[in-house]
Amino acid sequence: MGLLKAVGDFLFGRNPDIYDDNGQVVHKHPKKKWDAWQNKFKTDSQYNWRNHTGTLAGGGKQNQERR
Repeated sequence: MGLLKAVGDFLFGRNPDIYDDNGQVVHKHPKKKWDAWQNKFKTDSQYNWRNHTGTLAGGGKQNQERR
């Protein structure tokens, strides 16, 4: 039966193991890794999107020095 299943998986693809019962994608990382990910965005100002001002189009002292 193992050979038949292997051939079937090869021909028709395997059943994806990334979905839960509701059809939502589930990433199976340990809680410690998720906590580190969340804390990186909260504590490190480089990754905090609230600290970024974006780009300044056409004005400002920096843009004049580049020309």
